[in-house]
Amino acid sequence: MKRAALYLRVSTVDQNPQTQALDLRQFVVQRGLEIVMTYTDHGVSGTKARRPALDKMMEDARRHRFDVVVVWSCDRLARSTKHLLQVLDELNGFGIQFLSQREAIDTEGPLGRAIIVIVSAIAELERSLIVERVRAGMRRAKLEGRQIGRARLDINREQVVADRRTGMSLTNVAKRHNISRASVCRLMKEAAGGSDAAVLASGADLVAHSAVGGYSR
Repeated sequence: MKRAALYLRVSTVDQNPQTQALDLRQFVVQRGLEIVMTYTDHGVSGTKARRPALDKMMEDARRHRFDVVVVWSCDRLARSTKHLLQVLDELNGFGIQFLSQREAIDTEGPLGRAIIVIVSAIAELERSLIVERVRAGMRRAKLEGRQIGRARLDINREQVVADRRTGMSLTNVAKRHNISRASVCRLMKEAAGGSDAAVLASGADLVAHSAVGGYSR
């Protein structure tokens, strides 16, 4: 009986990889395989070529700890044709078979290899078209004068900076102006010319000034 390794991946932490695992376990049983390893990248984008679980799986493949890699779909393994073919080439070099449940692909034969190239290329083209549609929509919105992205804070920015520099805590400044602590930090950073060090130094200056009586408590 061939030893199978499952590779699972979801892009966000609120997604559950076990949804893929349930389908794959049934699929593996039907193929007469034995699951010996499961690798899961949870909340990791498929655009990243280096992923903890994927790297570990490839290392174990090199050591031939399993005979087959099984995925729910090709895009779980890689988002680009180039990366997918690179991974498949490595697996093939180690003598590891690749199975994709959704596309019904098996790289054990030359036909499976040809199909996986075609499917991956189509998926990559589809993603490129989606990106281009989004960019076109943003260009149209900009020409029409519509707001793109987060709306600008409707607050007195100078007053926020002034309040913070008087020694008011981040929390109190945020509450006073009804904004987040992160927004306060961002406004302080902008006022300091984009320097994190300068923002931090403002707090240090305040403490030092207080120590010599520069500020009343």
